[in-house]
Amino acid sequence: MHDLLSRALVAWVDLARRFALWVTLFALALSGASLFYAAGNLGINTSTGDMISKDVPYRRGWEDFKRAFPQFADTIVVVVDGESADIAEDAAAALARRLEAEKGLFRNVYWPGGDPYLRQNGLLYLSRDELSTLTDRLADAQPLLAELITDNSLRGLMEVLTEAAGEIAKGTEAGGGLVRLFDAMSATFEAETVGRPRNLGWREVMAGEAEDAGDRRRIIIVQAVERQGELLLGTGAIARIRALAGELGLVPAKGVRVRLTGTVPLDYEELLSAARGAANAAIISVFLVALLLFAGLRSPRLVLATLATLLMGLVWTAAFAALTVGHLNLISVGFAVLFVGLGVDFGIHFALRYREAIIGGADHASALREAAGGVGNALTLCAVAAAIGFFSFTGTDFVGLSELGVISGSSMFIALAANMTLMPAFLTLMPLKAPGPLGAGTLAARVPGWIETQVRLKARMVLLGALALGIVAALVSSQVRFDFDPLHLKDPSSESVATFLELQRDDRTAGLSLSVLRASLAEAVALAARLEGLEAVDSTRTLADFVPKDQDEKLAIIDDMALLFAPMLEAGTPKPAPTDAERRAALTGFRAALGRLAKAAANPSLIDSAKRLAGAIEAFEAKGSVELKGIEDRLLGTLPARLERLRTSMMAQKITLEDLPATLKDRVLAIDGRYRVEIFPAEDVTENRALRRFVAAVKDVAPDATGGPVVILGAGDAVSGAMRRAVLTAFAAICILLLVVLRSFIDAALVLTPLVLAALLSVASAVALGLSFNFANIIVLPLLLSLGIASGIHLVMRTRFEAAGAKLTDTSTPRAVVFSALTTIGSFGTLALSAHRGTASMGALLTIAIFFTLLCTLIVLPALMAMVGRRRQNQS
Repeated sequence: MHDLLSRALVAWVDLARRFALWVTLFALALSGASLFYAAGNLGINTSTGDMISKDVPYRRGWEDFKRAFPQFADTIVVVVDGESADIAEDAAAALARRLEAEKGLFRNVYWPGGDPYLRQNGLLYLSRDELSTLTDRLADAQPLLAELITDNSLRGLMEVLTEAAGEIAKGTEAGGGLVRLFDAMSATFEAETVGRPRNLGWREVMAGEAEDAGDRRRIIIVQAVERQGELLLGTGAIARIRALAGELGLVPAKGVRVRLTGTVPLDYEELLSAARGAANAAIISVFLVALLLFAGLRSPRLVLATLATLLMGLVWTAAFAALTVGHLNLISVGFAVLFVGLGVDFGIHFALRYREAIIGGADHASALREAAGGVGNALTLCAVAAAIGFFSFTGTDFVGLSELGVISGSSMFIALAANMTLMPAFLTLMPLKAPGPLGAGTLAARVPGWIETQVRLKARMVLLGALALGIVAALVSSQVRFDFDPLHLKDPSSESVATFLELQRDDRTAGLSLSVLRASLAEAVALAARLEGLEAVDSTRTLADFVPKDQDEKLAIIDDMALLFAPMLEAGTPKPAPTDAERRAALTGFRAALGRLAKAAANPSLIDSAKRLAGAIEAFEAKGSVELKGIEDRLLGTLPARLERLRTSMMAQKITLEDLPATLKDRVLAIDGRYRVEIFPAEDVTENRALRRFVAAVKDVAPDATGGPVVILGAGDAVSGAMRRAVLTAFAAICILLLVVLRSFIDAALVLTPLVLAALLSVASAVALGLSFNFANIIVLPLLLSLGIASGIHLVMRTRFEAAGAKLTDTSTPRAVVFSALTTIGSFGTLALSAHRGTASMGALLTIAIFFTLLCTLIVLPALMAMVGRRRQNQS
């Protein structure tokens, strides 16, 4: 078999040499056509869900849920944060109106704050205590609001506050309710003075309590329309939202921040991060590989031939990916770096064997034949072994890695064919002149020989040390973890991820909930009651929960509120707008009243607030020529909308299920009539163990539960199962391959033993460095099994077939092994620089794995070969 394959490869290389020009022209034409085809046909699939087979049970349940609630698919969550609740409310309202007009980009715009039903009946969803407290606080603000309704100007505000300050100074009123208003006004004046205007938040003043981050946040959920020709779903939608925010002035300088998260932005930014990282890594890896090639080959012609072959093979692989798979995913975008790191090995071995023959006195044609015959078999075996590692994931439920396996596994044969065809043609067009020897004094020449000498002398000690290391590594490896949360793969600094994590920390945000569908509302309510008894469940929600409780008592409170405020809100004709002189006089009078108040008031908090406000007004006036209409707008601009919202909320009516609007029903009532039970976790399910406890507890009661947590766990189980199957498949296939080719259990064991040790050391290092296996880097183990044997194959086959009676380190093979490993490490190491944590972890683990493979190959394998050699000599 060895001789037959060797003769075939020699004949093929000789054919490429004789028709070198035609081969080169054909390769250039094929590369141009491949580049054109790949550019037009190689798409990108941004869906992380599609990386797992649709036949997996959890995906069938999830797909059924998405069909029942199609509005939950392809969503963009627009998070609007303001310096106050008023600012956030007005900004969200303006943005929602513009989004609703963009029918070509957004299929559905859901903004709870803008729903007429909730605006009218929102008070019914407060508890009775909360509603009573709100009524009392509004009653305290009634005199102030009554005046501002008729004179909503700086003059009206200053005059009513001046009067209130006088009453407090006389001791007829305590004035504690003014502290919050004075502080809010101070902040507004101070911001205006430093040139960073901000509006006063009247919602906080009227509610009588401090706002938290949740109060100052509004959320709009939009559904992106998939547009033909759009490479990444949501590209146009995301860009349009940002453009609209800019057009409306919803920017931090004006007290508003608009951020995007949800499935579409998360997938969009993740793929951009992964693609950008892979592209940068590919460019850097080519550069590093070129430097290492110059160091290893010591010939510009050999380097040029190797790089040209590598780049053409890369283009052909891209065209193959477009033809067979049709798209790239979050994992397969890294195929280029993998090809560069692995494909260059073929060229290094061929080039160094060719150089070795030239140095030995062979002519060009003979040198090519010697290279093909000497290294071709090993390269073919390495290509098959590498392909086994990649192909081991095909047929598993992990579709994302299966697609990478198809592309990269096939690329190994593309690399083999390119190097056995293009390298001879390129070297024929620019043949290598007889170079000088590499030099016995060079580090590259001394190190392999020194290692071999030392290892052979101390083989027993080396093997005992390796055995001890292996045992320790095996014990440490038992602590390895698999992180099944795909969120942990994403760039945490990206806007979508940072915003999502922030929303999860807000307990009023749904976050990672589960859902169960039932045929009737009664079944849904009964199931919800059972689930709420679980320790892992915080609460549940069904359609019945949208009908407010204790409506009669709450409506009575709202009626009392209406009796107090309705006459005020329906006040007569407002006063004419003041002149600037009237505004200035009112402001000056109020500042003087604050001075008197600070001296006479008994409340320390009120005194501090009054002094602060007086100082803020004084600093504002000290600016000289100031536009008082501007500060009037800052102080009172948001009040009319708040009063209108108050007027609407006092028109609440008793609600039944039939009265609920479609915007609410659609969140819990499926299009096929089933009722949704939404289940919220009691723990922070961003932690893996809490997530598993939550899912297990709910599924004990409702096995058909679905949702984000089930998807995360299901995908993790599918991937870990795929890994086990891939590792076993790769190991069995490689063992069979070695036995068939080498026809010796001992030689096969020589190749495999260092590989097993390297695998254990790699996993143990991952544990020590805190690296977990995840969806992206899980390919490392089966890939290590297949790639790791390459060095062993070259050394064993060179020793077995060609180096009889000679020192292995006197040949070019150890040098080729070292530089092949260095170029692979340099290429894979660039992936570790990616901002995408999954890609970075894959690069880090691959680098660690290749390093230990090289170490074990150069140290453990020679020791094993020395021990076996001695035993064979003793037996003979």
